[in-house]
Amino acid sequence: MPKSDIVLKVYKKLLFSTEWVSLEFFATGWPAFFQEEKNRFVTIFLFTSLFCQYFDLGICGTFWISLLLLFFRRIFAGGFCNSTKRLDGQVVVVTGSNTGIGKETAKDLSARGATVVLACRDIVKAGKAALEIRAATDGDVEVLKLDLASFVSIRNFAEKLKKKYPKVHILINNAGIMTCPNWKTEDGFEMQMGTNHFGHFLLTQLVLPLMKHGDPARIITVSSHGHYGGKIPFDDWDYVKQGYDPFVAYSNSKAANVLFTRQLSKELEGTQIQVFALHPGCVATELMRHIPFGSYMMLTIDFFVKTPLEGAQTTIHCATDAIQHKNLYFSDCVPMTPSDLVMDDGVAKKLWEVTESMINKTSQ
Repeated sequence: MPKSDIVLKVYKKLLFSTEWVSLEFFATGWPAFFQEEKNRFVTIFLFTSLFCQYFDLGICGTFWISLLLLFFRRIFAGGFCNSTKRLDGQVVVVTGSNTGIGKETAKDLSARGATVVLACRDIVKAGKAALEIRAATDGDVEVLKLDLASFVSIRNFAEKLKKKYPKVHILINNAGIMTCPNWKTEDGFEMQMGTNHFGHFLLTQLVLPLMKHGDPARIITVSSHGHYGGKIPFDDWDYVKQGYDPFVAYSNSKAANVLFTRQLSKELEGTQIQVFALHPGCVATELMRHIPFGSYMMLTIDFFVKTPLEGAQTTIHCATDAIQHKNLYFSDCVPMTPSDLVMDDGVAKKLWEVTESMINKTSQ
């Protein structure tokens, strides 16, 4: 599918979907919203005041325009998790948690009493993040090295995790790479599919034995509305036939995330483990670093994107109060309808079997 068609599909879903609309969306989360947005509100008010002064709209004009901008900002900020659930005694693993929504997720769950493992490739940055989280929450936070682009690293991480923690209660497959050049993982896979899907697939398989302890547990995979334009390149994993387009490869890897969650729900039927895939929203994070002028672009659309804390809310909701839904896909803290492709049980099963086979061949 051409990149333009993918972008159109994604933005149609972002702009015209009404599945998130509910009384609860507008009735909850305001204290957290005001706390997170207080600096932006000052900017909005000053801008509105200057605008109204220039056009002689008076105090009433300033008030109503500011209120309107506040209303739109509330919509762009998305749903807020209002759960007060404690996680004392639980072990939570969050991949890619040294920055962005992963760091905010880890911080929130640590504040709820969980022991949080920051599973990160850059352990220096992760160490700094752990210090910040401990200072803010007084929680138990540990760093373990994990490079999802390396099966050896994933296996080493799983062994260390097993020695340290006999039980894991929540696994959050948060890490990801977006629209990078045509790089390869250590095991020879296209980087985005290799990291976002194959890496998390193997990690989940290795951590699962620690989660089958009979107590409630959760596996959460961060996908994206980008999956609406995705497909699974079963006959062209390296993009030799169709040529490599980083946006197409990203969308395909995000579709794989939701399909993986669908088949995982089948594999775990009868257990106490719930599974979720989710869209965090358009968030101002380092994920945009491989897009040309991505950081400058984020500055120009800053009003329309979520902060990392706002982007973490759906993940936090799925880690606390959410109940596994038949669609297995959440956005803005509510269940959403994913694409027709990722609702296909046959495709989900095929991807699972092919992924297992490819990982096993690489490991031989």
